[in-house]
Amino acid sequence: MGHQAVEGTAVYIHVPFCSIRCDYCAFATWTDRDSLMGAYVAALREEIATAVDSAMEPASSVFFGGGTPSRLAPEAIQSVLGSLGLREGAEVTMEANPEDVNQASLARWREAGVTRLSIGVQSLDPTVLASLGRHQDAAQSLEAAWAVAGAGFDTWSADLVFGARAETMQSWETTLGTILELDPPHLSCYSLMVEPGTPLQADLARHPDNDLQAELYEATEEILAGSGLSWYEVSNWAIPDAHCRHNLSFWKGGDYRGFGCAAHSRAGERRWWNLRTPERYIEAVSQGRDPMAAEEFLDPTQRCLEALMGAIRTREGIPWDPGRPVPARLSELVVQEAGRLHLNLGGRLLANEVTEELSGALCG
Repeated sequence: MGHQAVEGTAVYIHVPFCSIRCDYCAFATWTDRDSLMGAYVAALREEIATAVDSAMEPASSVFFGGGTPSRLAPEAIQSVLGSLGLREGAEVTMEANPEDVNQASLARWREAGVTRLSIGVQSLDPTVLASLGRHQDAAQSLEAAWAVAGAGFDTWSADLVFGARAETMQSWETTLGTILELDPPHLSCYSLMVEPGTPLQADLARHPDNDLQAELYEATEEILAGSGLSWYEVSNWAIPDAHCRHNLSFWKGGDYRGFGCAAHSRAGERRWWNLRTPERYIEAVSQGRDPMAAEEFLDPTQRCLEALMGAIRTREGIPWDPGRPVPARLSELVVQEAGRLHLNLGGRLLANEVTEELSGALCG
């Protein structure tokens, strides 16, 4: 598995601040650190400036994730972007929670340089939201999504989560149908995962049912395909030309650079990550120290496996010699065409198993 050269740098910027922590979240986020926002943005700008001074290529894509990036002032987003060198036409994505969305904030985010907004709707069913530990109002989420749809961004996406214990096929189809009334150019539909150390993990009664999740995924494909949205990664659907360029670069094995606490970076065989807590990150940068927590060097087998794990999840799949037989156990899970191998619908439900089967043959 080779790496695909990506022009420019794919930049991820981690914003660790949240108003409320969702019960399924295992990310490096905090609900009681808002007082650090100003110092954190200053540290971000300093870390980025050091990288730029070290001849980092201009960014072809930027992704503000978290956490809740929309909790930062638009001026802070603009100042961080100003520290980066951006390629002309760079995609700048920011994740936003519905409660932060209004006409004024949307206009200011656009002025700040955001070109693509990803709004965290998760569900439009109040019972499902409650079972996820989300405290947002479903009506407010829908109103925010309507506002985003009409705000004039180059493109936008809604993030949804399916498979909560309170979910039914009817409630999920209602959420999808209502969102589709907005003609979204992109939807991310994630299967609920039980992460270690989360309140969800501790509550067995709320663990998702795997069989129902599979049925919900199959229904998602049918509904979205019928609405003109095509899958291009296991959890992502879009109209033509509305794919998230940043994530595609990552899935296709491109190098990436992360800034902020807990952010990961990779350049060739080297991978490194920053100190996890915002306090330690700010302290290190303010004292002129590298905020890196640790690093590792991937051997060829590890690099091959990582490339395979990302690429096999995409619609494009992986290169495959037409004369090479497909492993028998995968014959009903993959499609071989035009010198490539990609997952069919059943394979998308078992992507990890397919990756494991292929890794022995491709990565040694």
